[in-house]
Amino acid sequence: MKKQLAGAIALFLLSVMCSGLLTGCAGADASARQYKWLDIPYANVSASQKLDIYLPYEGKGPYPVIVSIHGGGYNTGDKVGPDLLSAWEGLKRGYAVVSVNYRLSGEAVFPAQINDIKAALRFIRANHREYNFDPDNIAVWGSSAGGALAALAGTTGDVQELMAPPYDNIEQSDRVQAVVDWCGPINPLTIDEQYAKSGIKGFKQNCVDSFSSKYMGKQITQVPDLVKKANPETYISWDDPPFLIQHGTADNWIPVQQSIDFAARLSAILGKDKVQCDIIQDAGHGGKSFNNIENVGKVLDFLDKYLK
Repeated sequence: MKKQLAGAIALFLLSVMCSGLLTGCAGADASARQYKWLDIPYANVSASQKLDIYLPYEGKGPYPVIVSIHGGGYNTGDKVGPDLLSAWEGLKRGYAVVSVNYRLSGEAVFPAQINDIKAALRFIRANHREYNFDPDNIAVWGSSAGGALAALAGTTGDVQELMAPPYDNIEQSDRVQAVVDWCGPINPLTIDEQYAKSGIKGFKQNCVDSFSSKYMGKQITQVPDLVKKANPETYISWDDPPFLIQHGTADNWIPVQQSIDFAARLSAILGKDKVQCDIIQDAGHGGKSFNNIENVGKVLDFLDKYLK
């Protein structure tokens, strides 16, 4: 019982840290947003499959799209959490912002989460005229678990292996044109070893109650082939979109080496020009080092380069 309670507390802290709540960052309040559509179903398998749409106050469109994917260890979080605050800054630069809920691991295990993100991407393209989206310029942006899902969406565009239910708008592509990954867990099988080498006391993943094991539905070392299918590195190909990866050296939830290794593997195939990896000295797991105005502006500059 104590072990289960500790795991639950750890998952809650993960959800708030990766979103910035522990740095005084409040959740997103959509009430002041003028051009919005809330709780739109993008599929019909689960009540969780809903998204919110926000359009800029100015400009005629069609608008390039930022898809905001929340973090929370695949087990907590919401589309109107603090992750959305950073994405909303894109409205000032003429981006539409779509924040997505997906099935959490307490409801369904992998690959339900990436299936949902892909269904949301197909919904955006299928309905681009109704909402004045630019269907040819879509980016995904996530932190922590959301960062890993963004990365997986980036390397698995139109990959048939992950073309599982929901099949809504199946005629549409789920490819994206840019990826922003903030401190995502890329390969859970290496996390414990990386923490041991770094000297940082992190949160063990090779146990039955870790967020990675709950995401897989079994302890990760019992299902290494399934973990490989959830690893964005498995699918890297020359035609993947450009990536911006950011990670803190003092992250005690996800080792910084996760992003360093991922960026190196991407660069080897995509080329260094398409992969930007920012290692933020002494930064922890999300928070002000990421969601400050200067850094968010840097993210939007990256998106401007490829989506405008």
